Amino acid sequence: MTTIHGHCDPRFEKIERAFKENFEHHQELGASVCVTLAGTKVVDLWGGIADDTQGTPWQENTKTVVFSCTKAATALCVHILISRGEIKLDEPVAKYWPEFAQAGKQNITVRMLLNHQAGVPAVDRPLSDECYGDWNEVVGALEKQMPYWEPGTRSGYHLLSFGWLNGELVRRVSGRSLGTFFREEIAEPLGLDFWIGLPEALDQEVATVIPAPPDPNNDFFKALRDTDSIQSHGLLHFGNYMSTGAGFNSTIAHRAEIGGAGGITNARGLAGMYAPLANGGGINGAEIVNEGTLAQMSRTSSATGIDAMLLMPTRFALGFMKNIDNRNQPLGKQSSAVLSDTAFGHVGAGGSVGFADPAMKVSFGYSMNKMGPGLLLNERGQTLVDATNQALDALK
Repeated sequence: MTTIHGHCDPRFEKIERAFKENFEHHQELGASVCVTLAGTKVVDLWGGIADDTQGTPWQENTKTVVFSCTKAATALCVHILISRGEIKLDEPVAKYWPEFAQAGKQNITVRMLLNHQAGVPAVDRPLSDECYGDWNEVVGALEKQMPYWEPGTRSGYHLLSFGWLNGELVRRVSGRSLGTFFREEIAEPLGLDFWIGLPEALDQEVATVIPAPPDPNNDFFKALRDTDSIQSHGLLHFGNYMSTGAGFNSTIAHRAEIGGAGGITNARGLAGMYAPLANGGGINGAEIVNEGTLAQMSRTSSATGIDAMLLMPTRFALGFMKNIDNRNQPLGKQSSAVLSDTAFGHVGAGGSVGFADPAMKVSFGYSMNKMGPGLLLNERGQTLVDATNQALDALK
């Protein structure tokens, strides 16, 4: 039996029960879950093992790579600049980043970048093995890259490139690197233990991620076998970060500012980032975005029957995921992240997830170190989300 630490408001005991069952029945190794209601933590739980080889327990401050949950953090940085009037959604990216206009990208707008419609989900040649530690190498390659489709005509998930594309936009406008901007404008004002570029002093607090084998029935993983596919280019041309060598566990990766998939935090950090977005754009005196920007960023902005990268239906809200319920799709396209209609957030590879539900003033975070199957949520994260929604229904 895994010992669970932390606290849970009795009104949300369904979440605690589901969290325990994940360890007992769903092969959870180490994990944390956190829920805030009107800005107050009502669930803050952790338990299990942070390093399977050493048997190191998951502590209160244990963090792990949360993969694409980081895209929401990166998108939020862009929205802060939108909220301040420093970036406009329908202006060309090249207005702020002139070198981006190369190779037919001059008309790509900021909206397209956030909506995964820019047509630059990959680079067509492999970069160096540890390129993710060299911002200029990756950004330089993206500047020269021709779009894979006519920008704005298709949606295709920008697996890793999303972070460098939007992160360079943040850097050009703010004069600060993505990780620095996130720390100074979001993490520090909100008191979050959430990093895009981890300080060396915190290395020992990071859990080791255990990869999951690819799902042989999933269309994305089938396509990944073809080295000429957009899926292979999008995932494997950016060095060994997501390869079988698990570069995401390396010190180089932890130190790097990988805005598409390299953020390091825990459930408390995820829920804390979304807490102001669940409460009008600000909390405890820290305004992150204004109400108009919040309304804009929480609405569905892009939806497609077949995502050009993930090969299944997807729905996005300017850099965030909306409810993606593919359970009734054909085999190979069934990966889902079932959220309420008013929620917006992002999942991470292996099943981590964070979101805000402004209608309920709720924010949620879940992180773990043993990755699960599929592309979006697996049964561990989904049962926690479901338990949260059931608890909220009981409060109405």
